[in-house]
Amino acid sequence: MKSKRPDSQIISNRFAVDSHRPDPAVIETAAGILRRGGVVVFPTRCLYGLAADALNAAAVARVFALKRRPADNPLLVLVQDRSGVVPLVRRVTSAADLLMRHFWPGLVTVVFAAREGLPPNLTAGTGKIGIRVPSHPVAAALVQAFGGPLTGTSANISGQPGCARVAQLDLELAAGADALLDAGPLCGGPGSTVVDTTGEAPRVLRAGSVSARAILRLLVNPQRQLD
Repeated sequence: MKSKRPDSQIISNRFAVDSHRPDPAVIETAAGILRRGGVVVFPTRCLYGLAADALNAAAVARVFALKRRPADNPLLVLVQDRSGVVPLVRRVTSAADLLMRHFWPGLVTVVFAAREGLPPNLTAGTGKIGIRVPSHPVAAALVQAFGGPLTGTSANISGQPGCARVAQLDLELAAGADALLDAGPLCGGPGSTVVDTTGEAPRVLRAGSVSARAILRLLVNPQRQLD
């Protein structure tokens, strides 16, 4: 049974944020919580997400527990820009570089071969890591203030729909987070398209904001698409 809607009495660190011009003081407060191993509910382009320090195995474990996520299902991460990819991956293929240049920020999550030394629970033993640069101003500001990769998974119980409104959040999940950045209703709709670039040919693992056809068109004829 789905829990009741969250309210301000249960979520003690609930901050209203402007979707376009988030208050730097609020963002820095949330970033400080993340540096201490906390978990923050925050807005992304379509849905609310769960942010934690992606390089802190204990913080990552909290995200898995809050979502009741299977341990074999890895988490995607958010970085500030393309330079943030390098410390996390073994290599950047030409296809991955093309996807990043064309679709970032937002829209597409690119899956890379993960560099050794990342928290095992983050990659769920797959040897791969999905990365995206966020387009929502609050998400982008949070990643920048934190100064490192953050988890970007949706703030929902695994197997349940994502949440475009705070009122849709599972009560136990919201209460278990250390802070919530409430930007009001989000646009909803499909999340990012996930493309695996680790093999000989890129594969669309999940269709989303960008169609598989658009991905294929770009990869087949990049010059035309980038002109």
